[in-house]
Amino acid sequence: MTLPGNLALNSALEDLHTTATRIFTESLASCSIESAFDRRLRFEDQKLHRLIPDGSGQDVIDLADYKRIFVIAMGKAAGSMLSVLLDRMKRRQGLRGICCGSPLPEDRNWRIRYFEGGHPLPNEDSFAGARATLALLKKAKKDTLIFFLISGGSSAMMDLPLDPEISLEDTVAFHETLLASGAPIQEINTLRKHFSAVKGGRLAIAAPEACKVSLLLPDVPLRSLDALASGPTTPDQTTVDDVRAILDRYSIAPRLPRSIREFFEREDLPESPGNKPVKASLLPRLAVPRLPGMFLRRLTSIAALKDEDDAFRKSIYEILLSSHDLVENARTLATKAGFHVAVDNSCDDWDYADAARYLLARFHELRADHPRLCLISAGEVTVTMDRTPGAGGRNQHLALACALDLEKYPDVLLTILSAGTDGIDGNTRSAGAIADPTTVARARAFGYDPLRARAEFDACPLFTALGDTVVTGPTGHNLRDLRLFIADSATPRNSSS
Repeated sequence: MTLPGNLALNSALEDLHTTATRIFTESLASCSIESAFDRRLRFEDQKLHRLIPDGSGQDVIDLADYKRIFVIAMGKAAGSMLSVLLDRMKRRQGLRGICCGSPLPEDRNWRIRYFEGGHPLPNEDSFAGARATLALLKKAKKDTLIFFLISGGSSAMMDLPLDPEISLEDTVAFHETLLASGAPIQEINTLRKHFSAVKGGRLAIAAPEACKVSLLLPDVPLRSLDALASGPTTPDQTTVDDVRAILDRYSIAPRLPRSIREFFEREDLPESPGNKPVKASLLPRLAVPRLPGMFLRRLTSIAALKDEDDAFRKSIYEILLSSHDLVENARTLATKAGFHVAVDNSCDDWDYADAARYLLARFHELRADHPRLCLISAGEVTVTMDRTPGAGGRNQHLALACALDLEKYPDVLLTILSAGTDGIDGNTRSAGAIADPTTVARARAFGYDPLRARAEFDACPLFTALGDTVVTGPTGHNLRDLRLFIADSATPRNSSS
């Protein structure tokens, strides 16, 4: 709904909203889990083939070498990833598994136990799914092949405290405190890794003898893959000293429930599994001696792992899709639409206000030379909350911050979309929102105070009233957030209503 006045401008802005929404939704739709799976992996008879990314050949796992196959699916894409794997892998003998995610698939396999874990906060099923997973992994032996299907959201959807005396209620409060702390996701997940019985590599060491294949759908920077789902199958490089530094840096400890504060204060707080002295990146693909039935290349450097971490030597990691694929799809669509395209992901994990200022400055700078412009930015921003929030999430919060800047350009075709690829933004059913130079004026005309909405973390009612939320419903995906800053060269002539 638009303000009366310059009807031509309002119509052109609505067209730009449509363009931004189309680029977002079609970019996401092109990130098909099915096609990504088929590009990376192929089942033929009883063998799993994986194409080596550098084109040097294929690695093969012979499923006939294993009496049992376990599948552990977790996160927002758990159901989608599980359905594709089961469809491609025809073998059912010895198959058992756990699916802990949301939404759960309607078509369910009797060999799999399903749990609808909570997000962004854990629930009873989060605990039950974690217990069931640990119980199943205890049965794994040398003749067991385990597929871990890991996507974003798993940190809440599957969780269980290391200390069995810590309640679900206190665990929920722990997650709430972390989400409101303003800490970047890597540091939040450092705390989660040392708190949880299923994170920080602990699922890998729960089945030390088995061959483990982790198929990843990252919602974290690719330089920090061990932060995905708080790294349930990857060796953790963070330490107890890191944990205490983070608790102090963001003043988190005083806000924690007593049981969790005392847990982190323990002198014997256990280290998470993994080589601690050498903080090597997970990204380099290093050649290692070939082992029977295993892939040649790994995402982890295993040379320096300690003897007790041998479980990771039998671990294989494959990225199916990432935000890079999303950005490239958006780039292609925007280019076809005739926009000059620029990509800037440098504000990943920044505070939302800093990110908004940076991207807006970049946007205005670029459009001076390229009037028809699409600036693309992927990744996530942080929001530090000092009170109980209203309805909204980081994407709507950033869009509202941008709207306050765009108000300075009342007669220019500018539109900003910020949305999450999982279809959920914070505590709302919206994926995000769209802002333009009329957003603030329209909001005030509807009786909303944009500055107050921003201060109270309550952007969703404002954008909903304007019809400017991005609504996709749960997508079964999670490739981080996408931001589109779009400018058009034409400035419509004013016409009165």
